[in-house]
Amino acid sequence: MTTYDAVVVGAGPNGLVAANLLADAGWSVVVLEAQDTLGGAVRSDRELHPAFVQDTFSAFYPLAAASPVVRGLDLEEHGLQWAHAPAVLGHLFPDGEWALQTRDREATAARFDEQHPGDGEAWLRLCGEWDRVGPHIVEALLSPFPPVRSGLRGLASLPGPGGARLVGDLLRSVTGLGESRFGGRAPRTLLAGNAGHADLPLTGVGSGVFALMLTMTGQVHGFPVPVGGAGALTAALARRLEKKGGRVELGTPVTGIELRDGRARTVRTAGGTTYDATRAVVASVVAPHLYADLLRPRDVSRRVRWGMKRFQLDPSTVKVDWALSAPVPWATAPAAAPGTVHVADSVAQMVEVTEQVAAGVVPAEPFLLTGQMTTSDPTRSPAGTESLWAYTHVPQPAQHRSDAAGELSGRWDHDDLERFGDRIQARLERLAPGFGSTVLARRVLGPHELEARDGNLVGGAINGGTSRISQELVLRPVPGLGRAEAGVPGLYLASASAHPGGGVHGAPGANAARAALAHDRTRGWRPLR
Repeated sequence: MTTYDAVVVGAGPNGLVAANLLADAGWSVVVLEAQDTLGGAVRSDRELHPAFVQDTFSAFYPLAAASPVVRGLDLEEHGLQWAHAPAVLGHLFPDGEWALQTRDREATAARFDEQHPGDGEAWLRLCGEWDRVGPHIVEALLSPFPPVRSGLRGLASLPGPGGARLVGDLLRSVTGLGESRFGGRAPRTLLAGNAGHADLPLTGVGSGVFALMLTMTGQVHGFPVPVGGAGALTAALARRLEKKGGRVELGTPVTGIELRDGRARTVRTAGGTTYDATRAVVASVVAPHLYADLLRPRDVSRRVRWGMKRFQLDPSTVKVDWALSAPVPWATAPAAAPGTVHVADSVAQMVEVTEQVAAGVVPAEPFLLTGQMTTSDPTRSPAGTESLWAYTHVPQPAQHRSDAAGELSGRWDHDDLERFGDRIQARLERLAPGFGSTVLARRVLGPHELEARDGNLVGGAINGGTSRISQELVLRPVPGLGRAEAGVPGLYLASASAHPGGGVHGAPGANAARAALAHDRTRGWRPLR
């Protein structure tokens, strides 16, 4: 048996953030990763074409840029470099007009004002309100619940211009938010598209939170990408950890976490090796896997078992990667090339699509989130080409009821994936005539392929559980937890299944590490050797 102060399960960003913070406190730390590749859902590959880098899962990291946790690790000192596309976000309408956001708020506002007089001033007003209150909101959302200090600072900022209105907008639907703030379609559509990254109904209370978080974070920090591929972010985290004396062991699936003297102490692996955690076990794994597979039933409290029966995953994902021989031939060239492009005819269509997915229906006209990676980082593919991806939400396989186009079985086998890949490609072709002629290679990853590459993405769910209010804050992952404590002494949940949920911001990992350190101090407990 190998002994460490802390054993961390999972070498994704949350697990690596937790390990770094524990190592900073002087703890001996080992990170165990089932895959042979570092990074969890933050990694890249050349599987599609040897000259093209594809981000296997996530790609743009505005929340990492905004996160006090990630910024505090000084990853640039460990080799991380950020790159930005000329524009943050774009949305091309069927009539050829672009909604476009750049990091220059004045330029963004000027475009909005040309499209609908008055929207430019409204945009700058929203930005000013975010400047006052937004940083406190971000800190509060990324802190352990309840966020006392950041919450107090946020309350102190409310008497300023627009502070109370902005907080009120966080509780609104994104459709209501857009209609109350803007007269034109461009800013309304950009806000709705950013809300569509989560699985909240766009007409539902709370979707304004995601809309404002991503949109305003993009205005302040952009949507940056790591130079060389997403994997460069987690590689920098691993290098930092190793310099602090920590270890990462790849190809080491964990099969069980056992208690001794009432505490989580022993971590067992598929290869038969056991690791003894004298202070803490930090599990950066999706909650159903932790409570149903890694812990013995008798070690899980009745309250947690009851809560996990009601735990809901977020929808599945289908992702298409392309190696293109040329840039995307958009029907109308944007004033500045965006890294991220949302594809939908209108806000109304986005609303319809999200409602279809929630009802178990695969949309005939899916809402697409796309990434022009070479536009964002020229190292991703040869000059004059483009490394492109698009993804969309679909119902979990177990919740599949029908396909609105009548083509798919819902099994997400090879035939389903290729047909759906064709549907996605045809959607792009309508906005970019000749798109198909630029395709050198294509890869379609569905729910089963995504889970095979990262066991935390159960059924292709990328956010560790639904973002609906019924499973947030004190209700995440089950009612009564809401913090990193997993309901088992010495065990801490550090995945996106814990508060505050999905997104590459490191908060679940940081919250788990800080909880472990705080409990260690308050107990006055000394490690057993």
